[in-house]
Amino acid sequence: MDWILECAACGATSPADGLPTVCACGQPWLVRYPERRPGIVQRAEVRRRHGMWRFREFLPLRPFEDPVSLGEGDTPLLELRRTATRLGVPHLLLKDEGTNPTGSFKARGLSAAITRATAAGARRFTLPTAGNAGVAASAYAARAGAEVRVFAPDTTPRTILSQIRAFGGDLVLLQGHIGDCGKASRAWAEESGAFDLSTLREPYRIEGKKTLGLELALQLAWKMPDVILYPTGGGTGLIGMWKAFLELKEHGWVEGDLPRFYSVQSTGCAPIVKAFEAGADRAEPWPDPWTVASGLRVPAALGDRLMLRALRETGGGAVAVEDAVLLEAAHAVSREEGVDVSPEGGAAIAALELLVGRGQVDRGETIVVFNTGAGWLYRTPDDLRAGR
Repeated sequence: MDWILECAACGATSPADGLPTVCACGQPWLVRYPERRPGIVQRAEVRRRHGMWRFREFLPLRPFEDPVSLGEGDTPLLELRRTATRLGVPHLLLKDEGTNPTGSFKARGLSAAITRATAAGARRFTLPTAGNAGVAASAYAARAGAEVRVFAPDTTPRTILSQIRAFGGDLVLLQGHIGDCGKASRAWAEESGAFDLSTLREPYRIEGKKTLGLELALQLAWKMPDVILYPTGGGTGLIGMWKAFLELKEHGWVEGDLPRFYSVQSTGCAPIVKAFEAGADRAEPWPDPWTVASGLRVPAALGDRLMLRALRETGGGAVAVEDAVLLEAAHAVSREEGVDVSPEGGAAIAALELLVGRGQVDRGETIVVFNTGAGWLYRTPDDLRAGR
């Protein structure tokens, strides 16, 4: 391996052999590439490639190794002209992750995680999910010829559950939230020997999510936006982009300040917002979490310290919006722009309106909001009949 693992908390390092999980201190490993020196030649080369794995110089992939892929990445970066006019922010862009093979940004992380785990010999997986990660894990496990057991809350949108089953996932529904599903998944891993793909309990999902930032820099001609608003549950997307921009700066691919990151959550489950506003360096578990944006229904994230650090080091913040507001924002953008916006994407738009109103985001700044998944995954047949 020409990469190593470094603990995000205590700084310990470890070889990346086998099937790594977390550091002995219980905190996540981050992948480091001390021997790699991507240069300007590779920066030109990535334009001629396609998909997420075009950035292989920044990813845990050996020379000539083929990843487990379904063509993830290369998602569009769209100008929201009508929405921008309505909100009074002329430089508004939306990164639409709903166009990934499994309908969400989770395709990136699970492609990377299953690539590395199957290369190390794993053939059986398990994970808890708020929804979209289960769909991606089922699809990429099928692509790799492996098995996966998915533990999901029984309140997960029915369309998402049907997609998990369609890709061959062994779906187990539980009462409760994703934290309860995580306990059940870890118990199954102990019992069965299945490898646990839970968020940040292995180091490679974050490397796949890192390509969100790499791709954004490429699409902006190696410039960085002023502001990024990101719907936050487990936080790997936010942490991954922060890591990506730091690595791009280290290798001279971009210049200037990092974007200000804003974590967006629902008022029904906002542990990162509460911790940020309190000045805390970690988030307390959120009691009785509930939001229609199922990807935000994560009461306790293992990456809480990393998220809070990223927000503070970039001069950003955290904001929560009510479910009724985020749903209306999603519907408004879909009608205005023709983009199939998920509730989580609606939360990012609603948060932008709040931040502009508070003066925390300047109207002249270049702003990127993320639609982390496709809206159709949340719509039931009843919704379709009702025209929602």
